[in-house]
Amino acid sequence: MYQKKIANTLNCGSVLTKEVLHGKWKSTLLAGIAQGIQRPSAMQRMLPSATRRVLNVQLNELEHHGLVSKTIFPELPPRVEYHLTELGQSLLPVIEVMEQWGNAHRIELEHALARNLAELPD
Repeated sequence: MYQKKIANTLNCGSVLTKEVLHGKWKSTLLAGIAQGIQRPSAMQRMLPSATRRVLNVQLNELEHHGLVSKTIFPELPPRVEYHLTELGQSLLPVIEVMEQWGNAHRIELEHALARNLAELPD
């Protein structure tokens, strides 16, 4: 497993928030669970470009951080559902503000990101 060479200093609230939301799909997964998408297969349909493995890893991390709870139903085939915890619910306003900011600055951000990609060496 990868070990960071320089440990994060978790003495700043924004660093803590970034640490628990770090991952391409985590904020989208939290928003989707809040909208009622609770089964991994439905999450996969919501995010078709994400692999099942990546979704499972990020869901496990969200569970480990206490943002979601996982219910495994004892039936065949096994059924799993995810629900937001109280801590996870408290992050929804942050995710909403991030989405609003991204939408408000979409054009500038898309240009900057495209410029960065064009400048990367092959």
